[in-house]
Amino acid sequence: MDQREIWAAIEAERHSLADMLDALPKGGDWDRPSLCEGWRIRDVAAHLAVATQVGNAAALIEFIRARGSFNRMIRDSAIRYAERPIAGIIEEIRESAYSRRLAPTTKPLDPLFDALVHGQDIAVPLGIERPMPLEPARAAATHIWERGFPFYPQRKFRGLRLVATDVDWTVGEGVVVEGPIQALLLLISGRPAALPSLTGMGTAMLGSRLG
Repeated sequence: MDQREIWAAIEAERHSLADMLDALPKGGDWDRPSLCEGWRIRDVAAHLAVATQVGNAAALIEFIRARGSFNRMIRDSAIRYAERPIAGIIEEIRESAYSRRLAPTTKPLDPLFDALVHGQDIAVPLGIERPMPLEPARAAATHIWERGFPFYPQRKFRGLRLVATDVDWTVGEGVVVEGPIQALLLLISGRPAALPSLTGMGTAMLGSRLG
């Protein structure tokens, strides 16, 4: 995908995510656990809403506040932002669809990955079908596989060959794990919810890799 196609995919995902959130009841669903351990649905939504608003100075302050932990920085800032009104969070996600602003140290494929995977973090626990578009999912999976931090999939899934069944995408060497690119993207980003959608002799090894 070229830059124009990446941004178009981000725009589409942010719009559809805002529509999905707008359709949720304003009650208990927002406080249900997401696929991200320790994150509620509202925390994931807040993370997506604030993503285009954090500049270098704000990111540094948050990093110091989190005592140098990237994961704690992301989680704590999302939880604080999640106390805002739900309607406002949804509107900020919708408005961010047209933003080309990137968080410090990131590339356009990072917000694409965020929109795709965090959309599943919300949809899956709520039983909502949210198919990923194939080409954006493949581009995001390649990016995460090659990038390393923060998931380190090449190290975590060493000895396994991951093969998409719905698009041309294969990585790794070893025992085969097969499945839709959507499930493989969730797998390499540490989501055990992907496991039921995967097949192959290598699936027996996945539980320990995600532990």
